[in-house]
Amino acid sequence: MSAGPRSRARRRRDTEHRLAHDVDLWTATASPDGTPHLVPLSFDWDGEALLLATLAASPTGRNLAAARTVRLGLGPTRDVTVIDGAVEILEIGDLPRPAADRFAARTGFDPRAEDAPYLWFRVRPRRVQAWREADELPGRDLMRDGRWLP
Repeated sequence: MSAGPRSRARRRRDTEHRLAHDVDLWTATASPDGTPHLVPLSFDWDGEALLLATLAASPTGRNLAAARTVRLGLGPTRDVTVIDGAVEILEIGDLPRPAADRFAARTGFDPRAEDAPYLWFRVRPRRVQAWREADELPGRDLMRDGRWLP
């Protein structure tokens, strides 16, 4: 049972902690014909954007490249963070080495070492929501239009 809704400031701190410490998230995309696709991917957060990597030819890679938008989900269903973001695509060799090294160290996966062609996807959050229970649905928005709410 909930002890009451968290303040927006507390939800933001909890969300930033999750972004700094979680390694995997759910990645929801849709094809140009609207077919949904949901997969877990590892990520790195640099304080401004999330970095993902996946096969260029995978459904997720194709969908991200076509739509340039994504919905990401972190955490369990009773403590969820949902992020809608704009996607920037980078060739595997175009990401600065320190960022790629950080991703590999954090996730335990280095797409630069793979034979198949991977792409980097940098996601800049446009909207962030967080809630635990129904009492936190009002005020669940933490970010709108890429800006944290006060």
